[in-house]
Amino acid sequence: MSGYLLGIDFGTGGAKAALIDDQGNDLGSTFREYALITNNPGWSEHDAGRYWPIAREIISETLVQAGVSSREVKGIAVSSALPSLVMVDKDHTPVHNAYNLMDRRATEEVKWLKDNIGDDRMFATSAYRVEDHPNLVNLLWERRNRPDSYKTIWKALTIDGYIVLKLTGKASVHYSGAAFFGVAFNLRERAFDSRMMGEIGIGMGIMPEIHESADIVGEVTTAAAAETGLAAGTPVAAGQVDCSASWIGAGATEPGDIQSNLGTVGNLGVVYRDIDFAFSSIGRQLMNFPYTLKDTFVTVPTTLTGGQTIRYIRDNFSDAERAVEDSSGLSSYDLLNMQAEKVPAGSDGLLVLPYLMGERSPLWDPNARATIIGLSLNHTKGHLVRGFMEGVAYAMYHNFTLVQKAGLPTNLPLILNEGGAVSRLWRRIITDVFGVQTAMVKRRTGAPFGDAVLAGVATGVLGGFSITKEWTAYVEPLEPDLAAHQIYEEYFQLYRKLYLDVKDDFRQLAELRNRRPAE
Repeated sequence: MSGYLLGIDFGTGGAKAALIDDQGNDLGSTFREYALITNNPGWSEHDAGRYWPIAREIISETLVQAGVSSREVKGIAVSSALPSLVMVDKDHTPVHNAYNLMDRRATEEVKWLKDNIGDDRMFATSAYRVEDHPNLVNLLWERRNRPDSYKTIWKALTIDGYIVLKLTGKASVHYSGAAFFGVAFNLRERAFDSRMMGEIGIGMGIMPEIHESADIVGEVTTAAAAETGLAAGTPVAAGQVDCSASWIGAGATEPGDIQSNLGTVGNLGVVYRDIDFAFSSIGRQLMNFPYTLKDTFVTVPTTLTGGQTIRYIRDNFSDAERAVEDSSGLSSYDLLNMQAEKVPAGSDGLLVLPYLMGERSPLWDPNARATIIGLSLNHTKGHLVRGFMEGVAYAMYHNFTLVQKAGLPTNLPLILNEGGAVSRLWRRIITDVFGVQTAMVKRRTGAPFGDAVLAGVATGVLGGFSITKEWTAYVEPLEPDLAAHQIYEEYFQLYRKLYLDVKDDFRQLAELRNRRPAE
């Protein structure tokens, strides 16, 4: 036994730690859910002051659960959902709440950048759309709206970068995370464009140091060791994007490998090597960033609220189901699934656009909002649940059709990973909407397992990422029901038409929503 490896992931809805051995065995894991703060239209935040206390809890509890001495932990790696932004002062204290990937407040900054820098120039530099509100866009919002506190910002970090800072005292970002700063980050040169940074008025000093994912950026400090139970001196890797961590951990280590997550967002990822695709016309409609493996990339077309749609129904309209969960332990999500399973494909004419917080690829519309059409007295909560599941599947399928159009190689079956993929009903819906074979990852550890693997590669405990293909089992394969696929194709065409029909209405509604009352 060469030792143990610790992985930590901070998603949009919660954080999880996992400890494995050098044979890929899960020894312990701990999860904490945390709140989204959406008090203002278009805003989506976390209490950044909670990140480190949660990290301390899940690290120490995972070590206790595994019964492993911290001195035997040979490496640590952290991932997070991106784009995310944690601004810290020189004492490493967060400045304001953190941005998470659903925040869409900086619409004026997007307009300013397009007018003054130019959409084509920014994309030709970063291969990243400003409509997704990458970190540099949000920093511009901070500078314009909170100039006094902006002056106190020492470093702009991702969530995982903040945890690495607290562990090591080093302000860093991995290459894949740096891509989510967008605008002036030169994807080809792996550096921020100092000229463009000067034009937008953000100093280079606020940027963290950039590393490859498998670089060791520092060691656990004495102070962090005292707070977490880790051993001082434990190496910490630069980290990775959370979806990449999930896919790395589930065997997506070669070009063409395709997996999908149904976490807070809904996405699919295809691994590739040719950077030119990121800058292509179809690549521009999707989302592309460096993958954890050096010299590889991943296209990650994404619908902004995937699994979050069902969490929204659970949190706001499911008091009865939550009460049953509290009293019996039966999952409220399982109870909602049971209701949706009774509903046929197409939800008896109920069609949902699932854009609860705007939409990412390929629409890139921050004004889009969830829309339900066809609601009738014969529809139940089960119809709403299934309608949202189908809406998310349509949004993901829309992206998948573009991947197919681009001719990117895809190694089917589509592997479903993490979050809502635990729902057999949702997997069945995706299988039938896409019309392709699917399977599910047996291991449910998710992103923290991939982080632990990254820690192993970074420290030399593991020889390479390809070992995860040997460690991963795919279960519950599904073949598409061709009759259901035909039904879904007709609904999908109507789904696409509906968005075009109401696109201008979304914009007008946003103008009304954002209009301030006369004083």
